[in-house]
Amino acid sequence: MKQLLFCLLLLPSACALQGCGGKQPPQRQIQRADTMERDAACSDSIEEAPAPPAPVKSRTARYLDSLGFVNIAEADSSIAIDLMYTRADNFTGTILYEDLKEAYLHPDAMKSLKRAQRLLKEQYPGYSLIVYDAARPLSVQQKMWDVVKGTSKYIYVSNPSRGGGLHNYGLAVDISILDDKGTPLPMGTPVDHLGREAHITEEAALVAQGKLTEQERANRLLLRQVMKEAGFHPLPSEWWHFNRVSRQTAKERYRVIP
Repeated sequence: MKQLLFCLLLLPSACALQGCGGKQPPQRQIQRADTMERDAACSDSIEEAPAPPAPVKSRTARYLDSLGFVNIAEADSSIAIDLMYTRADNFTGTILYEDLKEAYLHPDAMKSLKRAQRLLKEQYPGYSLIVYDAARPLSVQQKMWDVVKGTSKYIYVSNPSRGGGLHNYGLAVDISILDDKGTPLPMGTPVDHLGREAHITEEAALVAQGKLTEQERANRLLLRQVMKEAGFHPLPSEWWHFNRVSRQTAKERYRVIP
């Protein structure tokens, strides 16, 4: 009798632990569902973590955006950018782009530049164009002119009082080629070398004189081939400089960048 009473007293506790018919109690089921919801919410928060903010554009870049010019890196991220006038190691010896750090072109020139990149990669998939200068405000052109005026180097810089050059319309680009290791192909002179060695009209003589190797000349020819096929025109005095249209066409149809 005592043993039967003891079992009857234990029965409710066992039922509470196991539930009716061996099922878990509803309260515990609710708690488990809540835990699953929290785990799912945590998982969602990890997967949808916000991306890092995009770099803030310079004031000049925003101005060029407003004029309808195209950011080269945004239009084709495979083209390398290294603006030489953001540093002092250029022919002026000073930083000319104190604010601008992005390369821009007029949409017409950008279309041709993208084609040049495609043509290059069709021949050498590991190669890439690298841009050293593109759209240039006329105010920066004035700084350049102030350095060379009255010297023998003035022939290499367009006079801003006469409308400047094609860079000032976003229709010219200073450019070279990177190999599959990201190293610039040797071209005989650095970009921005103001001298006879940079002239494309002198290349045969420079090779004969040992001032330019056959490989350096071949590299220049490759650059000119893809740029010309894409619609650009080389500048005789600078192997790296290419114009999309003539100076007269630029003055008639396009707007200069102040």
